[in-house]
Amino acid sequence: MPAAIVCRGLIKRYPASPPVEAVNGLDLEVQTGECFGLLGPNGAGKTTTIEILEGLLDPTGGEVEVLGQRWGQGDDRALRQRLGISLQETKLTEKLSVIETIRLFRSFYDKGLDPEDVINMVELDEKRSAWVGKLSGGQKQRLAVATALVGDPELLFLDEPTTGLDPQSRRQLWDILRDLRDQGRTILLTTHYMDEAERLCDRVGIVDHGKVIALGSPAELIAKIGGEHTIEFRLEGTVELAKDELLNLPAVERIRREQDAYCLGVTAPHLTLPALLGYVNNQGQALAQLTTRHASLEDVFVTLTGRHLRDDA
Repeated sequence: MPAAIVCRGLIKRYPASPPVEAVNGLDLEVQTGECFGLLGPNGAGKTTTIEILEGLLDPTGGEVEVLGQRWGQGDDRALRQRLGISLQETKLTEKLSVIETIRLFRSFYDKGLDPEDVINMVELDEKRSAWVGKLSGGQKQRLAVATALVGDPELLFLDEPTTGLDPQSRRQLWDILRDLRDQGRTILLTTHYMDEAERLCDRVGIVDHGKVIALGSPAELIAKIGGEHTIEFRLEGTVELAKDELLNLPAVERIRREQDAYCLGVTAPHLTLPALLGYVNNQGQALAQLTTRHASLEDVFVTLTGRHLRDDA
């Protein structure tokens, strides 16, 4: 089955002095039927890339194919009929009801889904007659997803669909997105929440400085950085521990400093922890805090870029 999205050497340059390259030779391929997460801090080129894929921006260079077609080289209207787009801050008319809003968006497509069925899909049946302006944040986000779904798209672009939502609303949207993926729809998802990408995405691409710097399944990317587990600790004192001595502890694969904390990537925490406690004690120090957890996409991002994705949200 051909890929849903293919980018080769994608470039977007804005005139300035000097010119600003928002996207700098980006390569990307999204397979049909997968949920693909595009991660990256603000200014990394993520939004520009998505807007090019959606046909909203023209690239400066490179090749882009969406559902086997290139923008401007065929029937662009027919291609748009096959897409569903939900922006991070979709502005909907507040004096329309939920059902009126979905019917309006359904009218933009030659064919699509029954608006009543879409309301049920996003669990807004109890709010079908409510004005958009009276909806909660989570309900508005579900309505934005509904407007992207009503045309029965083959490919969905969802830009930060859960930003600003409370945990319950986020999980409700996660369930909707899982159902869409299970239906065989292709989803390109952008998010600042690493746990969201880990739970929903078959593969993720991390973008920084206009290029994809890492690509693979969450498990593959975590495995590549070394260490399936992370041990984080802080000392009561201000003495710095030697990096090479920490690396010599059993099962330690990598070390990262975050202000006054040490983060160790390890393969066997049951071997590392006793050795770490002995080492700290021999240095005449005491632990102020100690936690262990599984390594995550957040660790991948920090290892690759030296910063947290959420710091740029």
